[in-house]
Amino acid sequence: MNDDQVKLIYRFDFENGGRKDFEIDLDARTMGLILRQSLPPPEWTRLKYHQCENCPLPDTEEYCPVAVNLASLVEAFKDSISFERTEVTVQTKERVYQKDTTLQKGLSALIGIYMVTSNCPVMDMLRPMVRFHLPFATSKETVYRAVSMYLTAQFFIMRNGGVPDWDLRNLAEIYKAVSIVNRGVSKRISNASHKDANVNAVVILHSVGESLPYVIENGLHDIEPLFAEYVKHLETFGSTVKR
Repeated sequence: MNDDQVKLIYRFDFENGGRKDFEIDLDARTMGLILRQSLPPPEWTRLKYHQCENCPLPDTEEYCPVAVNLASLVEAFKDSISFERTEVTVQTKERVYQKDTTLQKGLSALIGIYMVTSNCPVMDMLRPMVRFHLPFATSKETVYRAVSMYLTAQFFIMRNGGVPDWDLRNLAEIYKAVSIVNRGVSKRISNASHKDANVNAVVILHSVGESLPYVIENGLHDIEPLFAEYVKHLETFGSTVKR
């Protein structure tokens, strides 16, 4: 494997014996998607076609970068239904994940990667999570990863002389903006699909994005008990460290 790239392979094995494979190549430094083909983008990928309400791209941009990168994936599943059973295998350099699930759930994880690595200024805010991609993540796992990503970024801001946001105020705003993009993308692909698998895969992403600001605003109560002993030991450790 090229050290300059990160590769993920998604494989969908269906009960009827069918199989669909998707190889995702990402720039190892930027986590940007490296497209394999340069097919003419379909009409629904134009920027002004159901453009997201919060789209920051200038009118000089002809196409939505997320839509362009999703085009081949949407085409592959445009006639698929959400609850079709499938065995999804995700292969990375480090390990292999596998799960028997519905198509919409497996597809949701794949679509999420494409959206975050497509040079959309809004979705770019989640790009570090792709390097530590966790397929089939639960809502709690997603919250933990999102908060960990954000706090790590605040550490870098502090180390570089900036003012960190340890209260997570801006993380909630990031996910509110991401939810608007999810809605816009859902409208786009609903007109490019005959069945509901593509659309409902984005709906799953949207539901997670919608809930995260609420979780943050309520103090992460669901996962706080997990840290009780850890916090207690850290407080004891902190009191013995010489300043």
